[in-house]
Amino acid sequence: MNLFEHAHDKQIRKEAPLADRMRPRTIEEFVGQSHILAPGRLLRRAIQADQLSSLIFYGPPGTGKTTLARIIANTTKAEFLSINAVLSGIADIRKCIETAKKVRTEHQRHAVLFVDEVHRFNKAQQDALLPHVENGTVILIGATTENPYFEVNKALVSRSRIFQLQSLKSTEVEEIIEQALTDSERGFGDKQVNLAAEALRHLAHVAGGDARAALNALELAVLTSQADENDVLQITLEVAEESIQQRAVLYDKDGDAHFDTISAFIKSMRGSDPDAALFWMAKMVEAGEDPRFIFRRMLIFAGEDVGMADPQALGVVSSAAQAFDYVGMPEGRYHLAQACLYLSTAPKSNSAFAFFDAISVVRNEQADEVPDPLKDANRDGKAFGHGEGYLYPHAYRDHWVAQQYLPDVLQGRIFYQPTEQGFEASIQENVSRNREAQLAAFFSQTASEQSGGSIYWEARTLDSSGELLNEFRDHLTEWSEISRNTLALVLNAGEGLLLGEFLRRISEENVYALVESSNEKKILGTLFKKTTSGIEAKIAVDSSGCPASFEIADLRFERIVGRNVLQNHADKSGFLETLKPWISADGFFVFGETVPALGQRLSDLIPEELLEPDFRKKLKAAEKEIYLDEENVRSSWTPSTLCDELKGANWNIIRWQVKEYCIPTMIRTEQIEQWFPSHQNSPHSSYGQRLSAYFSPEQLNNLRETFRNEVAGTVVEWHSVSLFMQLNQK
Repeated sequence: MNLFEHAHDKQIRKEAPLADRMRPRTIEEFVGQSHILAPGRLLRRAIQADQLSSLIFYGPPGTGKTTLARIIANTTKAEFLSINAVLSGIADIRKCIETAKKVRTEHQRHAVLFVDEVHRFNKAQQDALLPHVENGTVILIGATTENPYFEVNKALVSRSRIFQLQSLKSTEVEEIIEQALTDSERGFGDKQVNLAAEALRHLAHVAGGDARAALNALELAVLTSQADENDVLQITLEVAEESIQQRAVLYDKDGDAHFDTISAFIKSMRGSDPDAALFWMAKMVEAGEDPRFIFRRMLIFAGEDVGMADPQALGVVSSAAQAFDYVGMPEGRYHLAQACLYLSTAPKSNSAFAFFDAISVVRNEQADEVPDPLKDANRDGKAFGHGEGYLYPHAYRDHWVAQQYLPDVLQGRIFYQPTEQGFEASIQENVSRNREAQLAAFFSQTASEQSGGSIYWEARTLDSSGELLNEFRDHLTEWSEISRNTLALVLNAGEGLLLGEFLRRISEENVYALVESSNEKKILGTLFKKTTSGIEAKIAVDSSGCPASFEIADLRFERIVGRNVLQNHADKSGFLETLKPWISADGFFVFGETVPALGQRLSDLIPEELLEPDFRKKLKAAEKEIYLDEENVRSSWTPSTLCDELKGANWNIIRWQVKEYCIPTMIRTEQIEQWFPSHQNSPHSSYGQRLSAYFSPEQLNNLRETFRNEVAGTVVEWHSVSLFMQLNQK
């Protein structure tokens, strides 16, 4: 460098902005970033030992990224080369590489290449530079305001150590300002400047951790102020406010600040903190974020985080977004605020995530066969049975009927779990009750189908309609007279009908339940998880119905309740005797039993004119004998015979009621096939097989065809009789 070049450089440094002139020259002069530059820290030790590898400095503007790179070059006596990733091309990179090689050859010094905005490096620039970084020709120091793990080329990140620089504290910015006022060589130490304390605090605060912004404001204040009669420049608060009027909001709509701020906004609303939500939204609006982007995020939030706890939230936000489109800014900020406050203060529920559980099942399980009743009946429905047996919910009370909607292998699978928040709390019980009734109906139907049709015509008499199941549940629950702390046992609980209701009503004791199979236990364990009060269902597997399976010797129940428990036992009073040790002295039993012997006769489903009188009379007589067959434990009893049996066994009947029901029921073709199976080698006896003792094969075939042609596909009034009883020991 000749004399003229030296003088020119000196003049440039003298006329440079204050922020550039006041750049620290050594680590000791550097203010802030103590988390990486304090004595003993890794970066400081590496600089002092001159053992640096490539570095990337990541942080907001004005935190010292470029300055720190210059300090490293000065401290290590390295040649400092600088390029900008946006403004410099491959030719500039090659020129820097040649300079670095020359310095290394002629002066035995290494070179530091500082790349500003390194996240803007393209592949061609990277390919031109990387080989020389790897062989040590240059030490790369990159600077970026973006998260390098997301924005900087992966090849550069993998070869560099990353240090994050943080915004300076107000006290640190004040220290930098004071250095500028006292430094005679580079700052305003040769001038008499009186910076008021409140002006100092204002400059430091409004700069927002950006030392460059603070020094630029100070320089503007000093250069535009007039000295007083004592030749002193008075920098008052008013002057400082004019010099740096508005605090810049650090916000890049494509950078970290954008994603961090919207994340803070969403999490504040999710945490029901309206103050924080308003603050973060205000920061986005002030930084120029598109309000429609904010509305889109709030629309997502209304479905994801508020959801069914307040279904109106989606409408409120949607209306606010529409109003904003009509009104625009600045008045549209009212609608932004209203939507934000509504979501922040609304009850929260993320139950809509149930959809993603369903997606997971669809992707991972082969269980997509649509049940026949749900298939489209308009196309080939008659030929394939599509749509047959579908129960139209609007034809039933409360516009609901228990029928199967999920594929068989998924029956009992729970996706949607209503929370106890807001509106969802009001529907939680109804959803659970309907779900339990559907499960009970499915278990009843499955049990009959698995038996090969032997008791299907009886199981249908046991009835699996939602209306009757709800009636059963409500009646048994009422007669059980349970309180919050009743110790109760539910027998034959596999269908889940009673267990769910008891768990909702008993909040201070666990509810015990006996099921017949481990599969039933698994399904109920999924359906009835621990309640919010900590109460849970204690479920044991025992087909005999003995509470000893719980392995609690001194367990004494105040209520033992069940549906269709006694009808499975030939010696009904004898079964009750086995339960006596498990009932407390003041406890009692409550049972609800369907009475097949008094229920629907299949012969009554056929119109009068379609059967010869003598044939109908013979058919009715055969049905009566079949039902009263003593070998048929399920149907060979009546309420009167059971009452006599219990009284003879010295049981005290507290309450006794026989109820009759007529339930609209769709008779499906597959049900006819179960009553009259084509194969006669079933291990169980079907309705048709039972009748074979009374009728010829030709007569049975004609009867079967009559059922198929005249009964299948029709809705009938199905007659059902139920017995409810409340018992205790004498």
